[in-house]
Amino acid sequence: MKQGSLNAKIIMLLLLAAVAVCLGAAAWRSFRDPFTTVVSFSYTVDDSLEATGFLARQEQVLTNTGGVVELLPQEGEKVAKGGTVALVYQDSSGLERREQLQQLEMEKEQLEYALERTGAGGGDASQLTDQVLDAIAELRAAVAGRDLTDLERQSMDLKSLVYKREYAYGGTGEESADAIQAALDEVDSQISSLSSQAAQSTQSITASQSGIFSGYVDGYESLLTPKVLETVTPAQLDGLAGQASEEDQTAVGKLITDSTWYFACALPQEDAERLVEGRSVTVRFSRDWSGEVDMTVERVGEPEDGRCAVVLSTDRYLSETTLLRRQTVELVFQSVTGVRVPKQALRVAEQTVTDEETGEESTVQVTGVYTLVGEQVEFKPVTVLEQGDTFVLVEAAGSGRAALQPGDVVVVAAEDLYDGKVIQ
Repeated sequence: MKQGSLNAKIIMLLLLAAVAVCLGAAAWRSFRDPFTTVVSFSYTVDDSLEATGFLARQEQVLTNTGGVVELLPQEGEKVAKGGTVALVYQDSSGLERREQLQQLEMEKEQLEYALERTGAGGGDASQLTDQVLDAIAELRAAVAGRDLTDLERQSMDLKSLVYKREYAYGGTGEESADAIQAALDEVDSQISSLSSQAAQSTQSITASQSGIFSGYVDGYESLLTPKVLETVTPAQLDGLAGQASEEDQTAVGKLITDSTWYFACALPQEDAERLVEGRSVTVRFSRDWSGEVDMTVERVGEPEDGRCAVVLSTDRYLSETTLLRRQTVELVFQSVTGVRVPKQALRVAEQTVTDEETGEESTVQVTGVYTLVGEQVEFKPVTVLEQGDTFVLVEAAGSGRAALQPGDVVVVAAEDLYDGKVIQ
């Protein structure tokens, strides 16, 4: 037993040594490999800076003295002059009455649709049961396939079939139609009664002018206006950032009455001087709203303690930004897009060029990278656009097959490298 155990240990040690030798050899070959390559890819370098400031708009606060308020428009929705913005009920019973009316209106629509379908042709209870099951299967298949293009019709068909089936148990097709009509008359009577009661206890808040509706009122509506931005200073912007906004408890929402909105911030003087009034700069939002918008430089204020107030404006994306106030954004002065390669891959090679007029040949120094195409090395001239710590951003200096493209395999390190070399 002892001899067998010793033999097993010797065999295990030999196997372990063999594995170690194989791994060591592989590592040695990788270190001695004269060819190191990477895949190039498209990359963008931004010349930008971060800024924190405020969004300002021409805003009109809508108020209410009391009662239960129901807002009608959605956030960012357009409201016409004279349009109803909110309904105010004397108490919670008024809101409940409103919900009952909405349910009755929906039921009326379903009954009218069922009555119309009954007039087009009915069926007995068993047939209607099969039709209900078919409608359920059709609706379920549409939802499972995420095909909602015909969802409204499919839903109405199913509801009308349910109503028809319910009333079909009471008699023939004609009797079923009479029952649906009777139910429809009853619903009309309830709607009329509730509407009469609602009219006595409901008030409307209407828009005095057209605009974009927002339900968010933060107290800055009167502090940050386009008129204030004409003279705002860095100190005033600091004061706005440090003070707590006072919300109006009577406010039910607001109307943004001008399509142009503004972003105001304080920048170091050397950064602010890069902006030119009348020109545009790209503003990148990435926190509460994700998007880019080109904004016009409306004003660059006079320096104050080494800082300047900057005001930008645009008339795009107003409905998407109604909930934004104090934001940190990125001001992008310039973006450069090219092919990213490691710095070590950049090389200078000699190329012979022929003058088209004289036919004389001369040798020139050309900057480029070596790429691996199959088993052959090809030199591709490039122009350097930007440099980073470990990479360069380049664009092709040639065209066609000789042009560097994203996805090309670029040689980073190699020995005795030249154009046309075949790598075994």
